[in-house]
Amino acid sequence: GASSLRARRVAAMKVKATVSSSRRKSRKAYFTAPSHIRRKLMSSMLSKDLRTKYNVRSVPIRRDDEVIINRGHYKDREGKVVQVYRKKWCIHIERVTRDKANGQTVPIPIHPSKVIITKLKLDKDRKALLERKNSATKKGKYSEKETA
Repeated sequence: GASSLRARRVAAMKVKATVSSSRRKSRKAYFTAPSHIRRKLMSSMLSKDLRTKYNVRSVPIRRDDEVIINRGHYKDREGKVVQVYRKKWCIHIERVTRDKANGQTVPIPIHPSKVIITKLKLDKDRKALLERKNSATKKGKYSEKETA
């Protein structure tokens, strides 16, 4: 009954007291997120070779990255990211377009979680980000030489 449910609820401790695990609140936070947070939420996976090169699994997508679509109707289409449309939670990719009835071509919106980055546009900030996220570099006070 209700008492067993209450006992179970007490047993499952929250991971972090200050963060809500409510579905309603997390959805509200996601859909009303400001642009600088959307950048991080709109991350894409790196391809196998990039992942081994940088030891990083995913990174926020940006304008001149080259991607391959791996889900949906446009699966296996490759192209360069033309626009990251944060307001609409999507990216526009070169040559992934359709023609409207009036002859105008419009880009097809693709969600960044459905693409794999094959080539990164690197600048100093992006390099620093990859350096920070690198999981191979040991974070500690001693290097391997000193501990051996």
